[in-house]
Amino acid sequence: MIIGAGAVGGTIGVRLGQAGHDVTLVARGAHLEAIRRRGLTLRQPDGEVTWRGPATDGPGDRPLPDDTVLVLTVKSQDTEAALTAWADAPVAGGGTAAQRLPLFTAQNGVANERAALRLFNDVHGVCVWLPATHLEPGVVVANGHPHPGMLHLGRYPSGSDAVDRTVAADLAAAGFVAPVRDDVLRWKYGKLLANLGNGLQALLGQDVPAELRDRTRAEGIAVLAAAGIAHTTPEEEKAERGDLVNHRPVGGEERAGGSTWQSLARGTGSAEADHLNGEIVLLGRLHGVPTPVNAAVQLAVRRALRERIPAGGFDPAVLAKMIG
Repeated sequence: MIIGAGAVGGTIGVRLGQAGHDVTLVARGAHLEAIRRRGLTLRQPDGEVTWRGPATDGPGDRPLPDDTVLVLTVKSQDTEAALTAWADAPVAGGGTAAQRLPLFTAQNGVANERAALRLFNDVHGVCVWLPATHLEPGVVVANGHPHPGMLHLGRYPSGSDAVDRTVAADLAAAGFVAPVRDDVLRWKYGKLLANLGNGLQALLGQDVPAELRDRTRAEGIAVLAAAGIAHTTPEEEKAERGDLVNHRPVGGEERAGGSTWQSLARGTGSAEADHLNGEIVLLGRLHGVPTPVNAAVQLAVRRALRERIPAGGFDPAVLAKMIG
């Protein structure tokens, strides 16, 4: 059950469906209508496929099969609503989804797992390296090659189990690189540092000054050090990915932008900066570490959403003034 059939969820769902798994996609609005009408098309560097199967906007009244795996792929700002919607869904044989089913959080940020564990008994984190884009209803573009993405997974808060290994094997059979890690949260904190530039790209476009991007990441590293939180390094991550997941054009076009950029481009009215840059701001306030750049990016993204400033259209001078 893929809860959030956008860029990440759509890629995972279509690839699993093409590999013969029983997949249901959860979506909303025009995207759900398009999937129901003509399926979900996944465009990739080596061609495109269209998956046709069940799609829904919520759990419904029928009990879920007791071997269901829930994969949460909504943006972090939508996590609470999704968890609330699915926690009490009935399961065949008795009990609820929160009591009986494993939940995998294939999302950016590091707060989703803790939120899930308040409701769900069996939570598994997923560190997502999957370059994909969702701008058009019924269509996802996945630029990863030769594998569509790398998905580290393991139990939250630590360890791994047979469910992780089974899901990893299914993902691998669907073309993903899916390492099982006992320290999946360490990988997710490393990814959080990489994602701190998402808001800058959404605000300023592709030409983000390197100095500004470096300051954003440096604040994050300082905050995690003060908090005593372990994270992977760029060198470790590069060695892990190797040539397994590379960006390749699709239809002659490079990937337009990351997840936060896509939220502004689609005009969704929300974005994940509060759970990326905002996580660093929160930890900085807790541990007495200044985070002026991340705080300004967080504030500027909210302003861009409120004032409907298009992706890449924020005034750099205004952002510089906000940083101080």
